[in-house]
Amino acid sequence: MKPRILISRRWPEVVEARLRQRYDVTLNEGDTPLGVEQLRAAMGAYDALCPTVSDRVTAEVLAAPGARVRIIANYGAGYEHIDLAAARAAGVVVTNTPDVLTDATAELAVLLMLMTSRRAGEGERELRAGRWTGWRPVHMLGQSLAGKTLGLVGYGRIARATARRARAALGMEIAYHSRRRADDEDGATYHETLESLAAAADVLSLHTPGGPETHHLVDAALLARMKPTAILINTARGSVVAEADLARALVDGTIAGAGLDVYQGEPEVSPALLAAPNTVLLPHLGSATLETRTAMGMRAADNLDRFFDGEPPLDRVA
Repeated sequence: MKPRILISRRWPEVVEARLRQRYDVTLNEGDTPLGVEQLRAAMGAYDALCPTVSDRVTAEVLAAPGARVRIIANYGAGYEHIDLAAARAAGVVVTNTPDVLTDATAELAVLLMLMTSRRAGEGERELRAGRWTGWRPVHMLGQSLAGKTLGLVGYGRIARATARRARAALGMEIAYHSRRRADDEDGATYHETLESLAAAADVLSLHTPGGPETHHLVDAALLARMKPTAILINTARGSVVAEADLARALVDGTIAGAGLDVYQGEPEVSPALLAAPNTVLLPHLGSATLETRTAMGMRAADNLDRFFDGEPPLDRVA
């Protein structure tokens, strides 16, 4: 019999077609997040579970009686929504899809930098609301990024790809802070502390994983160290930013603006952030290109194939 797998959200059609060739596939036709009870039921009905960031695979889910799932092939690079310790205790393998979303996410980080620094979101809202009265010399002045310092919090693949684009296309200087100094800094300036980087950066861009170690890493104290002309960019995880502190900093003029693609309570967004005019807010589009989302699905399928062939999955995280 074919292994039974549950795909928790719709994937690109070409990936779903590939999976159907080998597996007994159940799709979530409604394409809405699955609840705890649905996930617990799935643990006993399938051989593999393929969740996304919108599915909370908690210890409660993994402890479902009569669990049959042997592998959780996550669709995405981040896996903070999966309790890895509970998965290990239950003997369940967990994989992710690294590498394939690097370029798409870096592109979006640069997009947010440009939109926020040039106040593009504000301008579009003004025009669509019929409030634009025509060109004038001091209307909605933004700031150029040429010669400015891009401060990267974290210096992994996505941060480096963002740095390359910002340097080559925008003429920015690059600085970074990470837990360890990089062996190959690519001409970037290392800051020993996050506070030092925040004070030096004209654009502070977040590229850290989620989880307890980075929870509310950007809070009122850190925002107060930033330049009043600086902007914050987050394409990492919503939990890295204390959103109430950020909203106050935006309204009070502590920083000039923020471009966000991720939020702590997704899909809910803080009303205070929605009300702040100097924000660009996108609905978690970091990896949202057809090419990238297809590659993510193919990577998950590769992990499933190797597992059911009795080989080590390529991207095992637990």
